[in-house]
Amino acid sequence: MQRNKKILLLSHCLLNVNSKVNKIANYGGCLEELIVPLIQKGYGFIQLPCPELLSCGIKRWGQVKEQLDTPYFRKHCEKLLDPIIQQLIDYSNSGYKISACIGVDNSPSCGVNTTCKSTKWEGEIDSSFSLEKTLNSLNIVNEKGVFMEVFKNLLDKNAINLDFYAINESNPNTSVKNILKEL
Repeated sequence: MQRNKKILLLSHCLLNVNSKVNKIANYGGCLEELIVPLIQKGYGFIQLPCPELLSCGIKRWGQVKEQLDTPYFRKHCEKLLDPIIQQLIDYSNSGYKISACIGVDNSPSCGVNTTCKSTKWEGEIDSSFSLEKTLNSLNIVNEKGVFMEVFKNLLDKNAINLDFYAINESNPNTSVKNILKEL
């Protein structure tokens, strides 16, 4: 048997960029520069579900953490992550190494080190709406996105230790190189 028993968890869009908000994509289908070397290193993947796609669909607008940080969205994330947690427990109990989780920084849901926030990212787009003020209110802060916060809490609750890495989409090549050095 040639099974390596090494598993990585990946944010959904790293394997399927089509799940991202329209017009946000730095690659054609998957982040090949990351995925191919990981396959060559013998990793298997668990693709995390995209909580934004599964709550708002493909035609959604870009959002910020404050919009997703609600009891409803957190419960949605818990429901999506429950089968993932069960898989991790089963794999771990069967001698597999769950090596890490790779998220996407600046995402309001899948950010690992950073997420996007704004207190002005809300309301009706009408004649009083100022796109410039809204865009200027966007901040990147050193926090996890909502989905990754919920995931980390569930991992802790189930005594599952996992390293987290992130692709920074403003500089994906550097992120990929750093992750590949670590894994």
